[in-house]
Amino acid sequence: MPSLSTLTRSMLTRRVVASSHMAITRPLSCRFHSTKHTRNFKPPTSEDLIELRERVREFTKREIPEEFAASVDLTNDFPAPMWRKLGEAGFLGITAEEDYGGLELGYQAHCVVMEELSRASGSIGLSYAAHSQLCVNQLTLNGNEEQKARLLPGLVSGEKVGALAMSEHSAGSDVVSMKSTARPVDGGWVLDGTKMWITNGPDADVVVVYAKTDPDKGSKGITALIVEKGMKGYTCARKLNKLGMRGSNTGELIFDSVFIPHSNQLGATNQGVRILMGGLDLERLVLSAGPLGLMQAALDITLPYVHQRKQFGIPIAHNQLIQAKLADMHVKLSAARAYTFAAAKRVDEDPEAGIDTKDCAGAILFAADRATECALDAIQCLGGSGYVNEVAAGRLLRDAKLYEIGAGTTQIRQMVIGRAFNKEYADHVI
Repeated sequence: MPSLSTLTRSMLTRRVVASSHMAITRPLSCRFHSTKHTRNFKPPTSEDLIELRERVREFTKREIPEEFAASVDLTNDFPAPMWRKLGEAGFLGITAEEDYGGLELGYQAHCVVMEELSRASGSIGLSYAAHSQLCVNQLTLNGNEEQKARLLPGLVSGEKVGALAMSEHSAGSDVVSMKSTARPVDGGWVLDGTKMWITNGPDADVVVVYAKTDPDKGSKGITALIVEKGMKGYTCARKLNKLGMRGSNTGELIFDSVFIPHSNQLGATNQGVRILMGGLDLERLVLSAGPLGLMQAALDITLPYVHQRKQFGIPIAHNQLIQAKLADMHVKLSAARAYTFAAAKRVDEDPEAGIDTKDCAGAILFAADRATECALDAIQCLGGSGYVNEVAAGRLLRDAKLYEIGAGTTQIRQMVIGRAFNKEYADHVI
């Protein structure tokens, strides 16, 4: 691996260094007391984020060239060695505490990494988010010191793979109707049930699992538990053969009388729904950067082609109908990127305002729909070339569609926004 690099600027007084050509610096500023950030979090500057984007881009050009991304999709194999490389580059602990190997850079930085990885490979980007956001960030925000010291170093370094398991066969969008249960026993819990559509499930070493610990209380009887590979009774029943995001393995997990010690309980008993719902807002926010990367990738393959491909004696990019598609793709990407990063900036820099559920849902709602449209436009602009699998356009379409389904469907996101307005205006009804 390349040697450590450093970035120096006279106006910056604090430095965080990661390997693989990556160095991030942060300004000396007051700490924002937000429960969604680490104790020592300080918002990165725009210069820091630009530098981070350059470092991630260098990484993807070197480690995830198009040939590699295509092979991951074709073989549908999780690229396990990539996790060590991502860890060495510092990307797996973007929001985690420095004490455990993280960078504590916040959600703008997390979106930058997510976008650039997804630009290179949608499936690697998705598995990255499931690992770094759904698992690492959940442990960072809700784990006790013993849990973080025991689990985070391996997850941040890439030695271990993380996942989160809440969805079930009959509890997808209505996640709190889950049927998995955990009953109390001496020293901990016994977990029974199944989880479905779990990203990284077939490969995960550490899984944050939600289960009913007091079924009679409904949503107020859910507890978060940490399941580790090797626990007796814990298995992955199958890996799903998906349309897109191939290589980002998704599976069905089985828990057959799995003993979970008290040391692996995440947060307070019957308070799991608070962790779950708080995590959903941040999940939607960070995942919204995935479609951004796919839209940029669509432009990456479309723009060179339409300027080289000639029909009627001129490049087809000079055709006004093609120009309209290019303009729409550019505007959709620019608008979606602005929305996502505005929402992330607010979370990082405006703790008094808190997390806006409407904008977290809205960012991924808008970006996901636009990504599918951009992928379709890319195929159309490439014509017959776009319809063959030797070109990435078809893969982008298959990958983009996932974002209209995962992390809450487009329709659920619309409902989330509508319900947020209902709650906001409940006291104003005449």
